[in-house]
Amino acid sequence: MQLTRAEEQVMQILWDLGEGLVKDIRDRFDEPRPARNTVSTVVRILEKKGFVDHKSYGNVYLYFPVVSREDYSRHQLFGLLEGYFDNSFPAMASFFAREKDLSVAEMEELINETRKELSDSKKQK
Repeated sequence: MQLTRAEEQVMQILWDLGEGLVKDIRDRFDEPRPARNTVSTVVRILEKKGFVDHKSYGNVYLYFPVVSREDYSRHQLFGLLEGYFDNSFPAMASFFAREKDLSVAEMEELINETRKELSDSKKQK
């Protein structure tokens, strides 16, 4: 479930759009935009990888994501946790806290926000 940088850029655009033609995807890139053929090739690769599907309208293809942003993010984060932090969430959290130079007050705020989110998500279930 690994994407190249170009594939991830196209997926981010498709996740934002919900669905789109190659032209729509290309138009969302900053200047200088990649060539239409380049975007088309990346979309077809994503389709082969199972990230994207399409609806045909004659010879026009409307592409849409099959894998959600949340599922991809979850997979990437758990891969990072496993591959770089020996499956230790505290090790990963402390790494990012050090990298972002978080104060104790900011870390406490983060803990409180996390508690609230967990509580809210349990209530929704």
